[in-house]
Amino acid sequence: MTDTPQRNRPESPDKELTPITKRGGGDPATRGRTTIADGVVEKIAGMAARDVVGVHAMGSGFARTFGAVRERVPGGGKSVTRGVKAEVGESQTALDLEIVVDYGVSIIDVARDVRENVIAAVERMTGLEVVEVNIAVSDVKLPDEEEEEPEPRLQ
Repeated sequence: MTDTPQRNRPESPDKELTPITKRGGGDPATRGRTTIADGVVEKIAGMAARDVVGVHAMGSGFARTFGAVRERVPGGGKSVTRGVKAEVGESQTALDLEIVVDYGVSIIDVARDVRENVIAAVERMTGLEVVEVNIAVSDVKLPDEEEEEPEPRLQ
C-alpha cells in the first residue's frame, strides 16, 4: 500500500501525511442569512405592475400629486414604490397595490395580469413565496383628463 501525496504538500518519507480539512464545511447557502427589505420587494413589485398594459399610474390621487411635487425637487426622483406596500417575512411576502387603470380596459384582466407579473418578478428575483397580492383600483384615467400635476411655482 502506498499513500498518494496530497496536493500542495511536500513529500517526506519520514512524516505521515495528514488529510486536508476544509473550513466551514457544508453548503455555502446554509452559512448565514439573507434578509430582504420591504422596500426592495416594493420596488420590484412597482416596476412589474407598471409594465402591464392598462396600468396608467400607481397610487391614490393624493400620492400621485405628492409624487409629482417630489419629482420636481432636485434629487427627488420618481418614486417606483408609490402605490405599493409590502410585508416581508423570512420566506414569504404579501403585497398591497393601488393602481389607476386606463379607461376602456377590462379592470379584471388588468388586475389578473398585474398579479401574475408581480408574483413572477418578486419570486424570481427574491426567492420569496408571494402569498397574496391585493389590488385596489383607485381611479380610471379618462382619455380627455389632463395629467394631475401641481401648478408650477414661481421662482
